[in-house]
Amino acid sequence: MKVFITGISGLIGQALAKSLVDRKVTVLGLTRDCDAAAKKLPSAVSLVDDLSSANDFLPDVVVNLAGAPIADKRWSQRRKAELFDSRVALTDRLVEWIKQLKHAPDCFISGSAVGYYGRHLDERLTEDGPIHDEFTYQLCQAWESSANQASDCTRVCVIRTGLVVASQGGFLAKMLPPFRLGLGGRLGDGQQMMSWVHIADVVAAIEFLMADPQLSGPFNLTAPGAVSNGVFSDSLGQALNRPARLPMPAWVLRLMFGEMADLLLTGQAAYPEKLLASGFEFIYPELPEALAQAVE
Repeated sequence: MKVFITGISGLIGQALAKSLVDRKVTVLGLTRDCDAAAKKLPSAVSLVDDLSSANDFLPDVVVNLAGAPIADKRWSQRRKAELFDSRVALTDRLVEWIKQLKHAPDCFISGSAVGYYGRHLDERLTEDGPIHDEFTYQLCQAWESSANQASDCTRVCVIRTGLVVASQGGFLAKMLPPFRLGLGGRLGDGQQMMSWVHIADVVAAIEFLMADPQLSGPFNLTAPGAVSNGVFSDSLGQALNRPARLPMPAWVLRLMFGEMADLLLTGQAAYPEKLLASGFEFIYPELPEALAQAVE
């Protein structure tokens, strides 16, 4: 099998590439900086910095994970345009590339996020759940629509990924320093829901979708048990054997991050109904075990 991965140097891309290489799958990745990416990836992974260089690869599966980090900077109009370009515009180009290949891939798996649903309280959101029309929905909806343009030539799966629990990188890496010092705590009132998923389950789910030709459409890539930010904070403190009693007031977050603070102060409880119905079994369905593995 041959797999082409965009965004291969990111958190999920690195973990997926390693798993595939361990299974003797041939992997080619698209990245802006091949030299930097090569230092993070197994030596068996080949890299290109433009799509035209991959024209002769003819992958069996394309996995699209590219996208600028959504929570690294304030959401100025310029930053919003960068977020759209790194996701939607790139996916547009990728779909066009797929359509001009001599042989279309068997499957196209493209990223999205639980931000597709926008802000909600604690209602369980399946793939058909309601949406709240705001920036994260608009971004994810455009991203998914772009990916679905490939459905006339290949099977398309869209993964609406939650907050990825991993020992290296991702949102947890930003939370760990203050929590290790006993300075962590809930954000705002802590009632906002967090749809999380362990990195091992992200990789396993993507490989699961690759393997089943009957699966297509959107999939919530989240553990079955979303929790509130308060519960998540308490659980992380327990995993580290540290108190988690210093809340960050909402007004401070809004002062620091502007509109982007909504990512931290609102949330949604996405539920992986389609994955579970398809027979996928989570390695880490419960938060305490997922956090214990990530911080050990």
